[in-house]
This record gives sequence, structure tokens and C-alpha cells, in this order.
Amino acid sequence: MNFQLTEEHLAVQAAAREFAQTELLPGVIERDEHQKFPAEQIKKMGELGFMGMMVDPKYNGGGMDTISYVLAMEEISKVDASASVVMSVNNSLVCWGLEKYGTEEQKQKYLTRLATGEIIGAFCLSEPEAGSDATSQRTTAEDKGDYYLLNGTKNWITNGSTASVYLVIAQTDPEKKHRGINAFIVERGMEGFQVGLKENKLGIRGSDTHSLMFTDVKVPKENRIGEDGFGFKFAMSTLAGGRIGIASQALGIASGAYELAVKYSKERKAFGVEISKHQAIQFKLADMATNIEAARMLCLKAAYHKDTHQDYGMSGAMAKLFASKVAMDTTVEAVQVHGGYGFVKEYHVERLMRDAKITQIYEGTSEIQKIVISRELLK
Repeated sequence: MNFQLTEEHLAVQAAAREFAQTELLPGVIERDEHQKFPAEQIKKMGELGFMGMMVDPKYNGGGMDTISYVLAMEEISKVDASASVVMSVNNSLVCWGLEKYGTEEQKQKYLTRLATGEIIGAFCLSEPEAGSDATSQRTTAEDKGDYYLLNGTKNWITNGSTASVYLVIAQTDPEKKHRGINAFIVERGMEGFQVGLKENKLGIRGSDTHSLMFTDVKVPKENRIGEDGFGFKFAMSTLAGGRIGIASQALGIASGAYELAVKYSKERKAFGVEISKHQAIQFKLADMATNIEAARMLCLKAAYHKDTHQDYGMSGAMAKLFASKVAMDTTVEAVQVHGGYGFVKEYHVERLMRDAKITQIYEGTSEIQKIVISRELLK
């Protein structure tokens, strides 16, 4: 076993850290307060290669491994989880899904532009009545010969109004249940495709989360991903990798809050000494650091399993389950360490606490992760 990062990994980590501190930190509080999408920052992330990190260079990607992706996600998420979720969806769900299962024509048309951040993508699975129960798709795709007619609504879609390419999961044959589901590439601007109002969220307020409506949208047959009926398997396989991205986001939120708590504890004085000298604060920091390190190991193990072509379903679910809990627990404690200042936006930790909660919900709730884990254990 080797716990040392390579020089390449360290270089990626350092580049992501520098970008987060110099490009994302300025204005992050204002973007959160005004729900402003970090468009300029996302464009720069694309130019630096953060939007298609694991994509093969022949499709304009970085050709990096999943460990590099985890390291970069952690550093970006320490500062701005709204930016990191855009990065996660584009990398883990859209680019990976297209590269793994798309046709060569689909890759040349869409992946080459997604990998550079020239355009960004969205992954459309959740519906008003199909969140954790992904088999209950009400969005339909009626086979009309050389095209499908798409009708329905998708909810809580990250990059909803800023994406150019949408991977949409829909039911084609209800009698076949999950075996009758397909995945489609839908382009922004297709007739009958409408973006709904932006959600006013607790956290990750800089990311644009929308409902999407499809009314008799004609989707060409060549825009279906995989064989007929492959959609549910496509969604589940893609989300398995997405869990690693969200686990890394949770890890970053936790480690960002921890670093702020350590810094503040060395500056703030109480009873004549820095509060870091008080055992009550020392114990909080010790617990935070230990849990974060454990979460980091789970994230890196899942990434290693993916990079070495091992089954990463359970390790990814464990990483997301644990890291998201650590993110919630750590940010709450970071606010506590800051005392009254922790309740003030200026000190960042209250935003990180709000951002942390969604990591226990999207791309599979914590309860769904426990189902995934227990099924693997009981095989």
C-alpha cells in the first residue's frame, strides 16, 4: 500500500488550490447572496482543464485519473461548492457518460466541446415523483421511427439554464418498467423544450437549479445513448461515478470549514489566551481532522477502485455516505468554534454549513447509499 501522491497529483492539487484562492474566493459571498452563477470562473476552469479532467485527450480532455479529479474537487469545494457542483456534473455525469456509452458521432459532436468547458452539460433524471425511486419515470419518449417525441418534467436540475447539452432519462415502454427506459441527448433550443424558474435554495446558491419542461420535443434517433432500453442502466452506472465527485465535494466543504476554524482559533482570544489553547476547542479540532482524514481515505479508495477498473459501487457509496455526514458535522462545529462570528456571512463558515446539507441529498440520498452498501454486503 502506498499513501503517497505522485508529483502529477500534487501539481493538480496545487493548481486547483491556487485557482480556488485567487479566482473563486473573491466575490464568493456576493455570488451566494445574489444567487449569481459563476460564469466567468467556470469558463476559466474549462480553460485550465477542470471541466473534462478524465476525458481522453483525443476528445480534448485532460486524460487524468480519478484521483486527480478527487484532489481538484476537494480544493475547489473548500472555497465555492457552487462552482464545484458544476464541475462535478460536467465531469462525472455528462462527460463520463458520453465517453463511456456514446457513439463516436456523439462524442465528436458533444464531448469534444464539453471537455473544454466551451459548453457545459446537465444530467436530467429526477422528477416531481421520481427522485430516489428512479424507476418511476413519468417523462415519456414515444418512438416515432426516426425520432422520439419527448414529454414530461424534470426537477432540481443542476446547470438547468446554463447548459447547452442535457442528458435526459425517459420512459419509452412502461410495460417493461426500468427495462423500457432510455437516455437521450437533448440540445438547448430544441422546439418544445422550456427551462422553468430558478430554485431559491438553502445552499449552493450560485449554481443554477431549475425545473425543465418537455412538450412534444423531437429528439433524433441518433441522440439516443446505447441500445433501446439501456437508459436505466446508463443512469445507475453514471451515478455510481458521480458519487465519487459529490463525496469529494463534501470532503472539500468539510476541510475548508476545518481550515477556517483552525485559523480563527489561533486569532481569537478568550480568558486571556487564544481559544486554540482551550481543551474544548482542541478536542473539536481533533475530531474534525480525524473525520476529514477518514473521509479523504474513503474518497481516494473509491477513486483508486475506479482507476484500476475494480467494482467501485460500494466504495463510492461509502465515500459519499461518510463524507457528506462529515461535511455536515464539521461545518456545524466550525460555526460553533467561531461563536457569534460563525453566524455572520463575512466569516464563510455559515455558507459552508448551508452548502454541506445538499451533499446528503443529491445524486442519491444517504438512505439510498445505505441501500447500495447493504445490497453489496448481502450478495
